[in-house]
Amino acid sequence: MINFQFFPRSHGVTPEIQVVIDCFKKIEATLADGQHRVSNDVLALLRPHLEACGYDVEKGKGRDEKIDVPVLFGENNAIDKSFYADAVNREHRIVIEVEAGRAVRNNQFLKDIFQACMMFDIEYLVIAVLNEYTGGGAITHDYNEVKTFLETLYVSNRLRLPLKGILLIGY
Repeated sequence: MINFQFFPRSHGVTPEIQVVIDCFKKIEATLADGQHRVSNDVLALLRPHLEACGYDVEKGKGRDEKIDVPVLFGENNAIDKSFYADAVNREHRIVIEVEAGRAVRNNQFLKDIFQACMMFDIEYLVIAVLNEYTGGGAITHDYNEVKTFLETLYVSNRLRLPLKGILLIGY
């Protein structure tokens, strides 16, 4: 089952963000088959749908297969620093990160938030995590844990992010 929550909750999902949700819904039946998939497998299922919607999507782990998003520019506008993203739509300024087992356990979602905040010309972050992760003999409810974290972040108003919004997707 695909779950999602947009933050801040005082804003609704934009049409451009809805497109990403729809891409996940197109692969929902495949994801529900009970097969364990790493994040790259999920991204591979999403790739044709995201590409059809104007996204550049990582194709592999080789340098020329990754998606670079600039962070810092140097002399003559050369890119001094960039971060890799799973997918990006430069027109709509949306970056997507698909996570699996390490989303909560290794705080990967926090790194995703930080990196998206640093990326040039990015306004929205989509983080996709497992609804439930079974690993190491334990079950964690990754979607709910990340949702609670984001809720706390936005409600407390102690830290303001330079993003217009974050979409959390549970798959």
